[in-house]
Amino acid sequence: MDGKSLRIVFMGTPDFAVESLRSLVDGGYNVVGVVTSTDKPAGRGLKLQQSAVKRYAVETGLPVLQPERLKDPEFLQELAALNADLGIVIAFRMLPEVVWAQPKLGTFNLHASLLPQYRGAAPINRAIMNGETMTGVTTFMLNSEIDKGAVIGRSEVEIASDDTAGTLHDKLMTVGAKLVLETVDRLAAGNAVPMEQPVSDEGLKPAPKIFKEDCRIDWNSDARSIYDFVRGLSPYPAAWSALKRDDHDDLQVKVYRTSVGKPISGGRPGAIESDGKTYLAVACGDGALFIEELQAAGKKRMGIEEFLRGFKEIGGCNF
Repeated sequence: MDGKSLRIVFMGTPDFAVESLRSLVDGGYNVVGVVTSTDKPAGRGLKLQQSAVKRYAVETGLPVLQPERLKDPEFLQELAALNADLGIVIAFRMLPEVVWAQPKLGTFNLHASLLPQYRGAAPINRAIMNGETMTGVTTFMLNSEIDKGAVIGRSEVEIASDDTAGTLHDKLMTVGAKLVLETVDRLAAGNAVPMEQPVSDEGLKPAPKIFKEDCRIDWNSDARSIYDFVRGLSPYPAAWSALKRDDHDDLQVKVYRTSVGKPISGGRPGAIESDGKTYLAVACGDGALFIEELQAAGKKRMGIEEFLRGFKEIGGCNF
């Protein structure tokens, strides 16, 4: 069977998923329906905002389903009526078996890591935060466990030393879309041989969801580790630290771009050295980190020179 003859149901929400959906449509694959999140209030006035996948699907004229509950009988009936041969899910929600088992060939997922490493919600961030130099994308058949289904295909992607979560996201998004098409074709042809993942989690690095406190910089760490930590959280959700000021409340500062420099003479971790004009260095547990781009609470994101022009009290501050 040819991959383009399969009736495909696509499930996803953010931009990362749109690239694969676009590749399917542009490639002439038969996407018979799109399942995405419900519209959410956002922005000023809390206007309803559509997911990136819904916006693309509507523009392309694809049927869209937006269930609040994936086990809702009405949704399951609508899904069954699509008579899908194959389901594809990318950056969506955990699916109940009644959904992922419905298509004749099952449902596969695209995950932004080389499984079984970095299972979880934040594989792109966590790989950079941990200083990895290689990652990739994996397609695997869904089962009842999160990110543990049998692997169909993998593609490696190098992590450059200056990659951020944002730049790596775009690389993986592009490579992932190509792998999705290859996976569809292999499943349709019947020559895919899914490989079971290891049963034990021993030696594996997880990629759990990231919360605000997880993003706080520990200046006692060495400079290189903090450099990786910052770029792994840039541009979102962003690493942050509290800037301590004489006679003022602490100022929360998000840090987006840094570089590693020589140690500050006698500086304890968190101590600041700056000429007040062109640079801001922070002492770390080992070495120093030069902050190049940041955002103070209530201000816009800016380069360090612009920040220092409007922040004259830096000499009395520390992190």
